[in-house]
Amino acid sequence: MNAPLALSLGDPAGIGPEITAKAWRALKDSGPVFVAIGDQDLLAAQGIATRAVASLAEGPAIFAQALPVLHRPVSAPVEPGRPSPAHAPAIIGWIETAVALALKGEASAVVTAPIAKAPLYEAGFRFPGHTEFLADLTAAQPMPVDKGLTERGPVMMLASGDLRTVLVTIHEPYARAPALLSVERIVHTALVAAEALRRDFGVERPRLAVAGLNPHAGESGQIGREEVEVIGPAVVALRERGVDAVGPRPADTLFHPEARRAYDVAVCMYHDQALIPVKMLDFWGGVNVTLGLPIVRVSPDHGTGYDVAGKGVARPDSLIAAIRTAAAIAERRLRSGSEAVARKE
Repeated sequence: MNAPLALSLGDPAGIGPEITAKAWRALKDSGPVFVAIGDQDLLAAQGIATRAVASLAEGPAIFAQALPVLHRPVSAPVEPGRPSPAHAPAIIGWIETAVALALKGEASAVVTAPIAKAPLYEAGFRFPGHTEFLADLTAAQPMPVDKGLTERGPVMMLASGDLRTVLVTIHEPYARAPALLSVERIVHTALVAAEALRRDFGVERPRLAVAGLNPHAGESGQIGREEVEVIGPAVVALRERGVDAVGPRPADTLFHPEARRAYDVAVCMYHDQALIPVKMLDFWGGVNVTLGLPIVRVSPDHGTGYDVAGKGVARPDSLIAAIRTAAAIAERRLRSGSEAVARKE
């Protein structure tokens, strides 16, 4: 049986406390079990029963009656909708605690409620986002080879329904993205994605569609050379390594229903190329999965919602989907590890 999930509360001035409380209401009778890491008072103010715990192991016994909380209070007042750099130490500490528990095996996965980068940057945060921070926190931990995972990320995947996308460049200004593309970077992203699809998502023979960067995938070099000089050679290199990859494909024809049936993941060159189609198709049901980490990490695919924070109208759908996705991946990794042990015996 897997350990509970660890859920870091995100920005306390955003919708994190509200959607966490609503997710608990939706899941308290069925699970998956999660323990919130954050300020218990903020969660209790959402009108739910909460109970402080000293460890995640206490969570399953009380989850049906109260949301278990590993209480780590904020050190400055919280006003919904008004982010503050004064909250940065708590936000960062909650993430660090969740990751540390996952690395020790006390949490089966990490789910992160949304954060905003600007108030963290004001406080000296040096990472572009959650994804890069998590990679740094887990860098010293070897990959779980016993669970069939060797390729290290981080690679950001957005997933909803029949569409999965992964990003070659993540939180980079669009003007910088083309210069950051390389054959090696595209191949590495695709290999991480293919391995994760097999082990974490149960796709036995992953099919990858690699998007172009330029309009019409460059029109054979007439509208940009990246497809000819970088992306195309990367696809050839992937095929030589036994990966079922096609491309570069024009991004504007890659995401309609018929096209989606032909692949298991789209390898995208920059942030919005990957995120816009997922959010357009299913804004409330999409999730963000960080691939290539020694731990499982999933989050909602939306932001902090400062404009609706404190109004009681935030939807928890994406957070609930993230919790369920994290639990499913953790279960597959547990099963994979058990099977590896059985084979050795």
